[in-house]
Amino acid sequence: MALTLAVTGGTGFVGGHVLAAAAGRGHAVRALTRRPQPPRQGVDWVRGDLADMAALGRLVEGADAVIHVAGVVNARDAAGFAAGNVAGTAAMRMAAGRRPFVHVSSLAARAPRLSAYGASKLAAEHVARGCAGRVAMVRPPAVYGPGDTEMLALFRAARLGLVPVPRGAVAAMIFAPDLAAALVALAEDLAGAGRAAGGCFEIDDGTGGYPQTALVEAIGRALGRRARAIEVPGAALWLGAALDTARARMTGALPKLSFDRARYLAHPDWRADSAPLRALGLWRPTHGLAEGLAKTVSWYRMEGWL
Repeated sequence: MALTLAVTGGTGFVGGHVLAAAAGRGHAVRALTRRPQPPRQGVDWVRGDLADMAALGRLVEGADAVIHVAGVVNARDAAGFAAGNVAGTAAMRMAAGRRPFVHVSSLAARAPRLSAYGASKLAAEHVARGCAGRVAMVRPPAVYGPGDTEMLALFRAARLGLVPVPRGAVAAMIFAPDLAAALVALAEDLAGAGRAAGGCFEIDDGTGGYPQTALVEAIGRALGRRARAIEVPGAALWLGAALDTARARMTGALPKLSFDRARYLAHPDWRADSAPLRALGLWRPTHGLAEGLAKTVSWYRMEGWL
């Protein structure tokens, strides 16, 4: 049955894939945007942001379910993360009322003491649990795919042949279209049978995780190059964060490798267990790492990013 889905974060990387997944399933979408957007079939753009309750009211009017993707992945301090992730979720929860609510969190919420980002995502989960209607939460690990800018530097480094990675680290991965398909499937379920209601689900490509040394080698194969990982201690990440933070202060920008992110990246175990989600029978990943990386590299090259 075709639904009307209210989506936040639709102008971003993951959100864009959600819009495509929803269209592929025959759903209509209302998507929040701060700036004018080009017309997109099946999407009704709603001007506003998460601090604009009138806009959020227009966003959810007549919607069968809400998919809340929007959030902050980089901020100057804990207050910045709280404003983007916690307050934004609270506003969206209030606007949603009793509508089914799919909340996109992060695997970082599993270890909130490591980073202000992770702490804010866990706090946002607590807020989302208070929804009046059915709610399900998803904790993605590293997300990659066409349109991603966060992991682009890793691909560029692999093209050069040597990539520093945290010593002994393991990370789960998910291809963005597969994540988007899961979010739409959960929205369909919450608007129907509700098997996922109340759940907080980790998600990945079904492998549980990859040693980052193996991940670098896989990126190299996708690029048609031989790439080798160099394992570095946590101290090297702190040094990188110090240098990037100093550079950012001079330019007025946010550092790509902040101290908060360095603490997160230095953690050795970011495995994920998507078995509980897969057991619901609503979704399964369709892309393994090799296929997903190949499609990502192809898109980067087509866009001139690599």
